[in-house]
Amino acid sequence: ESSPASPLIFILSMGSDPWLSIAKYAADAGMSDKIESISLGQGQGPRAQAMIEKAIKNGTWVILQNCHLLEKWMPTLELICENINTDTAHPNFRLWLTSYPSPKFPITILQNGVKMTTEPPKGLKNNLANSYNLDPISTPDFFSTCSKSKELKRMTYGLCFFHALIQERRSFGPVGWNIAYGFNDSDLRISIQQLHMFLNYEGEIPYKALRYLVGQCNYGGRVTDDRDRRCLLSILDTFLTPDILEIDYTLSPSGPFIIPSETDNKGYVEFIQNLPVNVHPEVFGFHENADITKDQQETNLLFDSILLTLGTSSSSGGKSQDEILEDLANDILSKLEAVLPSMKGFDIELVSEKYPVLYEESMNTVLQQECLRYNKLTIQIRTSLQNLKKALKGQIVMSSALEEMANAMSLGRVPNLWTANNISYPSLKPLMGYILDLVERLHFFNDWIENGIPTIMWISGIFFTQALLTSTRQNFARKYTKPIDEVCFDFEFMKKGSVEKKSPKPSDGIYINGLFLEAAQWNDTKMELAESSPKVLFYDTPVIWLKPCLQKNVTKYPHYECPVYRTSERHGTLSTTGHSTNFVMFFKVPTSLDSNHWVKRGVAMITQLDD
Repeated sequence: ESSPASPLIFILSMGSDPWLSIAKYAADAGMSDKIESISLGQGQGPRAQAMIEKAIKNGTWVILQNCHLLEKWMPTLELICENINTDTAHPNFRLWLTSYPSPKFPITILQNGVKMTTEPPKGLKNNLANSYNLDPISTPDFFSTCSKSKELKRMTYGLCFFHALIQERRSFGPVGWNIAYGFNDSDLRISIQQLHMFLNYEGEIPYKALRYLVGQCNYGGRVTDDRDRRCLLSILDTFLTPDILEIDYTLSPSGPFIIPSETDNKGYVEFIQNLPVNVHPEVFGFHENADITKDQQETNLLFDSILLTLGTSSSSGGKSQDEILEDLANDILSKLEAVLPSMKGFDIELVSEKYPVLYEESMNTVLQQECLRYNKLTIQIRTSLQNLKKALKGQIVMSSALEEMANAMSLGRVPNLWTANNISYPSLKPLMGYILDLVERLHFFNDWIENGIPTIMWISGIFFTQALLTSTRQNFARKYTKPIDEVCFDFEFMKKGSVEKKSPKPSDGIYINGLFLEAAQWNDTKMELAESSPKVLFYDTPVIWLKPCLQKNVTKYPHYECPVYRTSERHGTLSTTGHSTNFVMFFKVPTSLDSNHWVKRGVAMITQLDD
């Protein structure tokens, strides 16, 4: 179907890499030595143009990879493609393009080109089967050319299983990976080649070097989140270990996931074909509840896609869309007015007078800053709602921002007008859930202003969580004249009912509540982390005492370094303050199990749920 004037377009998906398929096709077509490739990026446009002009004359192939990374050059590419004359161009010339979906990609190129897409196989079984069809594993002499052929076969199967496992964890959402990484076949290929090379050396197998190359370089090179890197290395420890050479070594606690007896490539493929299609979550390191999380992810994606196709309409017998929006705006405004009567929000002068900036009490500064942040948010919400009401009545022009806000409210979503430019705290709640949560936060600060610093600090209600934690350490450092850089936290999980709102405040540190455990629960009897109950995804944590102490005095006990996030989305960006917009810190949670068990489970604490 292709011709010199019809580009061949690969639409990329997560984890796909069409380069090897193109190279193999070029070899079959006798074009291996007549193919040029360039990955587009800043400043690569002129080079790509020169390559195309040369290839048109000489009849070679040009591959422009990652077109989505050079959007500003796309109009030039469109013009080049339009000007290709099939009468003067060499008949063997072909232009290959690879790109992720992008709104800037030229429509005319899509219309005139041949469009293709490749996706990584779905499912552990299909992923494993695909790996054994790749070079160099499928090469007949791959295993025989290694001096440790038996070890290579077992460890190759282990790496293929590892490759399939970490790809499948993506389907479990943030519990699997904070960020969905594009691990692909090239990562597996280089890892297998390095394994072959190391096993050819005499002496013991260098597991440490292999773990570093595979976990930190080949796959780890894609990982940008430290918590994900910890998980990747923890999973890899299961596969790059001397135990994998044992005959009875299993790759999962139960099920048929073992390393098959020594055979040839065909034997491994036949063994893989007999594996079950549906895999229990424990194979990936998860609790059985992870299947519910996975199904919820897929359902939410389906509903979001359906909502994109819906228009706004109203029945003849009910209220119009404008009337519904006006009622909703009035309802939100009345809820905010009930807790904050003044349009300006909290009285900052009163707060500053009652809670002045003091050297020995940094919490006063936290209160003032929090009130300022919530004032900015509530003013934005109230002003935009008032403007929306006026626009609905025709008193002012319905701007694009107000129209977008009305559409979001119609779908029960928080308008972008409230969340843009960090005006709002991060939240994944629907509109009314967000408003009720905001009202509860405002009540918390009203109570703080009226009754003083609370005994139990509701950490979920704090806009900038790191400020609260830094102030706690700062109070300790100033009280005992210690450098704040040497102060960290000890953690004590309190017995249920042992600390109430009217209990005395701790001598140092703060009591906090409001956190939720995901993928595990707290055992109040054994005072340690425990497995979740079936069909229960989140658990309230007990009151936790954050005890500032010097780093040298930290209590040592078996624990899991549990990450704390602001939302269940888990991944964030680095803000201007140097903190993540989502990750808060690690809490040391007591456990009698190995910490890697909870790392693979994806156990974390979050400050708010999504409902």
